[in-house]
Amino acid sequence: MIAALALFLSCQLLGETIARLLSLPVPGPVLGMLFLLAWLVVRGGPQESERRAAGGLLQHLPLLFVPAGTGVLLHLHRLAAEAMPIAVALIGSTVIGLAVAGLTLSRLTRAGRAGKIAAND
Repeated sequence: MIAALALFLSCQLLGETIARLLSLPVPGPVLGMLFLLAWLVVRGGPQESERRAAGGLLQHLPLLFVPAGTGVLLHLHRLAAEAMPIAVALIGSTVIGLAVAGLTLSRLTRAGRAGKIAAND
């Protein structure tokens, strides 16, 4: 389990290092997850120790939200001052996300039907 946690943290460290060295607009942990995914694909999937370590982290996932919640409470005055832009961004991104998901589903459904019709001919 220690080796699995070391692998997770090493991937995050690698992501952080590359993101900062190259001044990328992507967070280091996101790059780290991509590196971990690539590593797992190359190896053919996670080992049992990695599964157990990930399961243990997921069981305690709510604890990882405590610092974020504390940060929100510390900056409550700023959130109140910028409530309108935040609301517009939340509503706008939700509407755009729903529209993109709906259009994607619609096109995939049409493509699937076209493929079935072509297969039946």
